[in-house]
Amino acid sequence: MKPVFILLVSTAWTLIGAQYYYQGLMDYLENRLLAIEDRMQLWHEQFHQHHTEMLDFKKLTAEAMNGLRSEHSMIFKDLDGASVRVDRVEREMDYVETHTAPRACVNRVDKVVEQEAWGLMERQEEEEEDNWEELHSRVSDCAEIISSIRSVKILKRVGSSKGMWTRDPRSSKVYVFNGTSGDSFYQFDSVRDFSRSVGVLDSRNIELPSEWNGLGSAVYNGYLYYIKKGADTDVQVVKYDLLAGSVTETAMFPVENYASLYGLNPETVADLAADDEGLWLLYTPSDSEPNISLAKMDAATLDIEQIWDTRCPRENAEAAFVVCGTLYVVYNTRLASRSRIQCVFDVNDAVLGEEAPLLYFPRRYGAHASLKYNPEERQLYGWDDGYQIIYRLTMKRKLLV
Repeated sequence: MKPVFILLVSTAWTLIGAQYYYQGLMDYLENRLLAIEDRMQLWHEQFHQHHTEMLDFKKLTAEAMNGLRSEHSMIFKDLDGASVRVDRVEREMDYVETHTAPRACVNRVDKVVEQEAWGLMERQEEEEEDNWEELHSRVSDCAEIISSIRSVKILKRVGSSKGMWTRDPRSSKVYVFNGTSGDSFYQFDSVRDFSRSVGVLDSRNIELPSEWNGLGSAVYNGYLYYIKKGADTDVQVVKYDLLAGSVTETAMFPVENYASLYGLNPETVADLAADDEGLWLLYTPSDSEPNISLAKMDAATLDIEQIWDTRCPRENAEAAFVVCGTLYVVYNTRLASRSRIQCVFDVNDAVLGEEAPLLYFPRRYGAHASLKYNPEERQLYGWDDGYQIIYRLTMKRKLLV
């Protein structure tokens, strides 16, 4: 009986101990759950606070972006208005510069400039007759001078930033010289074909027996005239028959070294120009010579018939061309701005300073690499930063002719 009692008491104590143990475990788990709930509540409150702050920040950001968009729109409108005003000012400058700007430098007959008109005083009659005889023994019989640039046409853009293109005055064919040197060039049947072509794919590629140098080539009456650098300081003019495909004449011209003709296009050591009177050569005898020299050439034999010191400086010159025996030198700045004709030289001294044009070319892309005159069309073919441009010219009669 006693062992049974002891067993029962032991069992009771065991059950009571287990109950206390499980009760403690339950209390511990409940406390841990309460702690977790408190932590979750804190996290929830912090998340809500951060979410509210993010919403406020998003609202502020949206308001700031709206303000920036509004300011951007206003600035863009202001820039559009400024661009319109700048264009208007440039047009007004063109008008003012063309009509009221000081005249360009020009070389004149000193005796003609000193007297205000022919035959004003009887004591000057003899001198007057001598001056008239001098003017009548003119190199060029053309009596016109450029008065304005009538219109501009940007034909297309092909090739590198520097090059030359021209049209033979006696045909419709167009010739394109890409770059500043090479042994070939491209021929198109017409300006229209060139404008419609894709690059130079539709052209005829003409290979030359020697390399052309610089942007001074000219096409005249079925012949190509180009500049060739020889050994040492030799510089030659080469006459190439475009129909026969062969060289017919070569000639040396007087230079001491490879001096750049134009300060802004140093690749050109000489420039060939064709006008109503034939073929002209622009060059500089040496690098120490500050001015451009002009020579009249026989287009058939390449003989130099006469040479002039034009007193037109090479510095800041970018190109030049000859019209009716009058040289027009185009100038610019190192940082390309507006090209302008700032020096005029007439081989007959028949242009007075009052009529020498100071013409500004419409501002385009950069500076002209070349300008070639076509006397049949009275147009200039320009190459400006890879763009091929046509300038139509308006002419007027020289005052002393």
